Amino acid sequence: MFGKVKKVFFTGVFGILYISFIAQMVYVLGWSSSAQEIMLGMSALSFEWLVLIAARYLSKRSSGAAQQHNNGGFRRR
Repeated sequence: MFGKVKKVFFTGVFGILYISFIAQMVYVLGWSSSAQEIMLGMSALSFEWLVLIAARYLSKRSSGAAQQHNNGGFRRR
């Protein structure tokens, strides 16, 4: 039960982060006045994107490790 709630929660959180990322990109490209501001904004967004990908990877990895630990490494019949 908790695993399903956790899965839905993290999927929702990452969905919100993806939407936020797209909104920030639109803001940087649409409302920045100079090329330097656009480049600074896009570099900050690329760093944020890397952090988001790393968090997603670590979340999936820890979830898989927890499932393997709960099963004891054995297949149940």
